[in-house]
Amino acid sequence: MMLLQSPSRFLLQILTDQVQNIEKGVDLDFHSVEFDDVRYHIQVSTKSPQFVLLSMSLPTPPPETVFFDGLPLGAIEAVKAAFGQLVQIHDPPKDGFNLTMKFNLSKLPPEEDQQHALLVKIASVREVVLGAPLRLILKHLSSRTVAPDVDQLVALVHRPKESFFLVPQADKVTVVFPMRFKDPIDTVLATSFLQEFVEARRTAGLNYAPSCLWSPTPPSELQAASAQELSANAGFVTFVISPRHVEGKKLDRTVWNLSTFHAYVSYHVKCSEGFMHTRMRRRVESLILALDRAKPDMDKSKKSTRIKAFKKLTLGDSRGNSNS
Repeated sequence: MMLLQSPSRFLLQILTDQVQNIEKGVDLDFHSVEFDDVRYHIQVSTKSPQFVLLSMSLPTPPPETVFFDGLPLGAIEAVKAAFGQLVQIHDPPKDGFNLTMKFNLSKLPPEEDQQHALLVKIASVREVVLGAPLRLILKHLSSRTVAPDVDQLVALVHRPKESFFLVPQADKVTVVFPMRFKDPIDTVLATSFLQEFVEARRTAGLNYAPSCLWSPTPPSELQAASAQELSANAGFVTFVISPRHVEGKKLDRTVWNLSTFHAYVSYHVKCSEGFMHTRMRRRVESLILALDRAKPDMDKSKKSTRIKAFKKLTLGDSRGNSNS
């Protein structure tokens, strides 16, 4: 199965080209839209080619999700910690965006490897911003503590007007995803996919993976949630994250995989649907070929019928008929 990559290929390509051609001083003004309605606006001026202005729009949060000044909890602190002296945050952001950042490419390290690593980090700004509250909770889990001023049930946005839920505890964090799909075919495929997903977790090679459960009804952890928050036509998926799942470099991977879990399922549902359509088309084509081969030769049969019906009489046949 394919996992979605954290860095935006659009942002990474623009940033790489700008670093390589910074002396040319080319004006840039690009818009980009990623999955789950995350939007980017990147601008570069010929007057200051070393500065890149990046604006970011996040998916519309549902009522149960708490935003501070249009951003998730800890987003500003996460941006400053990730990019340091490279970034300057504009307050207020550009109209229509949740966050506007100014990156100084002249402060990138001269070493090519370190430079590329920082460009990849900038291109992964989605993970830094949207994953900030999740990272905060999981970081405390690694030290077996609960983050201060955090509710017993935390709602985090991951799709427009949709959220997933966290139940933080000192020894584990329970993550619950209400799975919603607009298309009824997607709903059926996703339900089957998620049930197989849970079964696959029980194989011997995945003993250290987080435990995974699927249920058609809301789990007990969501008793405090409202009925509107619990509307899910493809059931509920529950992960239990332990301290060993967020140790060291595992933290970044866990944050990204949880933040994009719904998109991961949607991607594979669409791939499954496309695969089945391809197989059905090939099957129909093979049946048509078989039917074509089974057709009788109508031209030959009609020709033989006409010969028998209009057989030409010979001279011998006419004499025989007259003697009789």
